[in-house]
Amino acid sequence: MAATVRFFDRRKFMWDGEAYESVAAAEAKQKGYEAQGFETQRFEEEGQALVYTRRVVKEIVIEGGNPNAG
Repeated sequence: MAATVRFFDRRKFMWDGEAYESVAAAEAKQKGYEAQGFETQRFEEEGQALVYTRRVVKEIVIEGGNPNAG
């Protein structure tokens, strides 16, 4: 079983949970993640390609009113 978390260049990435049979399939999935704003890394293990992703939160949006207000 693949590691759910891996560090690349001291940055934490999470496994997407799929083991791809080919590098081409993993690369296609990577491109999709990157289009959504994720950073990606590919790792090969036991003849399968694994994709790890990360995304840094740049903005926090809180919906609703302030529960501490008046």
